[in-house]
Amino acid sequence: MRWTVGFKVSRLQWSSVLAVLAVVLAALPTWASSLAAWRITRAGQLELRTSLDVRPQAFFEAGTALRGPRVWVDLPGAPSRTRSVPGSGALREVRIGRPDGFTTRLVLEFAPGTQLDPAGLKLVGTARDRWRMELPGLAIQGGTGIGEGDLDAVTRDLPIRQTNFPTATTPLSADGLPVVPRGRFKVVIDPGHGGPDPGAVGIGGLRETDVVLDVCLQMAQLLQARGVQVLMTRTSEVDVDLPPRVSLANSSGADLFVSVHANALSMARPDVNGIETFYFEGAGFKSRRLAAALQEQMLAISPGSPDRGVRTGRFFVIRRTVMPSALVEMGFVTGELDSRRLADANFRRRMALALSAGILNALQEGP
Repeated sequence: MRWTVGFKVSRLQWSSVLAVLAVVLAALPTWASSLAAWRITRAGQLELRTSLDVRPQAFFEAGTALRGPRVWVDLPGAPSRTRSVPGSGALREVRIGRPDGFTTRLVLEFAPGTQLDPAGLKLVGTARDRWRMELPGLAIQGGTGIGEGDLDAVTRDLPIRQTNFPTATTPLSADGLPVVPRGRFKVVIDPGHGGPDPGAVGIGGLRETDVVLDVCLQMAQLLQARGVQVLMTRTSEVDVDLPPRVSLANSSGADLFVSVHANALSMARPDVNGIETFYFEGAGFKSRRLAAALQEQMLAISPGSPDRGVRTGRFFVIRRTVMPSALVEMGFVTGELDSRRLADANFRRRMALALSAGILNALQEGP
């Protein structure tokens, strides 16, 4: 065996080194765990809240005839105490361990015979402090809702928004928006793209991900001011795959789902501008009605923008969601007219108001 510094160590010497190293590590202070809260939902999802900008690592171990499969997640920092939480159904036990003084290990121990496809187990970041993993089949096999800590708490120092845009000069106010019964409705807002996927990039380097996140964060505040519960598929610049977006919506019991995007064409075609909204034809009348309500409001605050219409589409997020859904394209980041507007903070504020009004109008008519 060879140390990285390059000298040889005999087996006896190596044993002595390990013994000394164990004593040294035991004497070192532990780092505080970055795991703030965890939950396994009845729908079969592992949800985590962590410190800001940590990078958890997920692992899978197949089961044997006598022992079920295991899934575990390692996070920086060690827990103050190790413990186990009894599971239910296919989930036998959840353990919080400390493999060393620098790591928290969250272990999901399943019953023998539980079938888990490792290809479908992916830990996805939904915000700088939020993570989610789908556990296919767990709910069917008797999974139950267990957890520790407050998943909905706001992590300290988490910024409200993360865009490079200036703040709009007009204050954000829900005054004048349609009114719906408070506490009755739930809406999922899906800012398209995020993280390493900027979406379309247009004139002046205008990025779709920045535009849609800014608009969606304002939409969330406006709808919440009207008493609507809002869930967002992401709240910062993180990468979220399409299936987790749909899964979040379908497991939430939401009344409506709205995915927000900005369009693009060739940079050589700045003459192409316009607003359009899509719905999935197989979703029925309520999805088309939602799409029409959103399109009407966007056009109202975008004079001169071509009306590209309410159209059918097969985008994954509107095709696979179970509630009325629509996908909006607020304009072309490659369009001479649209890009100037989308780059303007005050226009994005008006767009957030318009989309919120469209959602509230649809809710008034019955989701």
